Amino acid sequence: MSDNNTSVTTDTTEADLIATQTSGNSTQEIRALNSTESARRIVEVMVDKKATDVVLLDIHDLSIIADYFVICTASNSRLLGAIADAVDEQLGEEGVPLLRREGKPDSGWILLDFGDIICHVFGPVEREFYRLERLWGTATRLLYVE
Repeated sequence: MSDNNTSVTTDTTEADLIATQTSGNSTQEIRALNSTESARRIVEVMVDKKATDVVLLDIHDLSIIADYFVICTASNSRLLGAIADAVDEQLGEEGVPLLRREGKPDSGWILLDFGDIICHVFGPVEREFYRLERLWGTATRLLYVE
């Protein structure tokens, strides 16, 4: 039998998930980012990794699949993989688990599914071909970084 107790509470005003783990006399609180904070954090990580044309779209009124799309371009396949890896790693460290990853760097498109947020990391040719911003043209553009 374990002495660890874990409780999870949700603050509905901010949609944050807070887990508290108690072991003996010490308590550790782990706070996962809410969807909006997570989406903005993804943008920061992408920009730090030299992604270009980073767009944050709010699609929550248009689709049930997610609340946000984060789309960016990587200049080559090595950078494409590095951006996807960095986003996955950083959000994992901040308590946001990756649900699914699709694509490979040499395919020109990697999709990262974090539930409420879907990231699309494109090569330049694939970004132009799929034109997700045009497809989701009625979505609210919250952020654009060249």
